Amino acid sequence: MTNSKKTSNNSSEINELYAIAETSGQQFWFEVDRYYDIDRLNAKEKDKITLENVLLLKDKDSITVGKPYVKDAKIELEVVSHKRDKKILVYKMRPKKKTRRKMGHRQELTRVMVKSITIGKSAPKSSSKKETVKKEPKPKSEKSIN
Repeated sequence: MTNSKKTSNNSSEINELYAIAETSGQQFWFEVDRYYDIDRLNAKEKDKITLENVLLLKDKDSITVGKPYVKDAKIELEVVSHKRDKKILVYKMRPKKKTRRKMGHRQELTRVMVKSITIGKSAPKSSSKKETVKKEPKPKSEKSIN
């Protein structure tokens, strides 16, 4: 006998907006209001981080693939906490040599929450006008002959 309960597991209908982005040498599938553990970032808790290396972005009705990145696409993250991953044991042994080495490693991680995924110029960037400052040439000093 099998239980044939109908589960409403329509994750594709619920997740209408997602992005695949590159960070810390890996590619992640980012969805809004979900948290992810990525390699340790040099940021404090509650800091905002913007990822601009977006490889793919899916809206309700369109999919945008970058070449290699999607232009003007951004993912805003908020640092939730810093933590450490589970310990991984590394055991090296050379047979018949009585050489054994046991090491452990715990990866440093940063837990981030995805706040928003945007495409296009939704907010204008601060205008950073470069002022040209002309440097005056230094007056040539006269050499005094003694």
